[in-house]
Amino acid sequence: MEANRGQNGIQQLLAAEQEAQYIVNTARNTKMARLKLAKEEAEKEIAEYRAQVEYEFQKKVAESSGDSGANVKRLELETDAKINHLKNEAATISHDVVQMLLKHVTSVRN
Repeated sequence: MEANRGQNGIQQLLAAEQEAQYIVNTARNTKMARLKLAKEEAEKEIAEYRAQVEYEFQKKVAESSGDSGANVKRLELETDAKINHLKNEAATISHDVVQMLLKHVTSVRN
């Protein structure tokens, strides 16, 4: 009888060990599945964020390149205006400058 009780105790221990191993394996598998799902969700969020940032960047590039054409045109107009202003100033004082140069060139100093 003592042997039967010892045998039953060993079998109960083996059954409990198998059940514990099953629980551990189930928990491990569940954890791995959750980690895999979390990784997939994170990768999806990263891809969405990257696409959003890329879209905003391309939008800004398109806006600035459109503005650069306008900026180039504005700079050309400003440059032309400055050139015309300098030409007008040069035309108004050129006679005086020529007279001054002639005076200094033709005068003799000892």
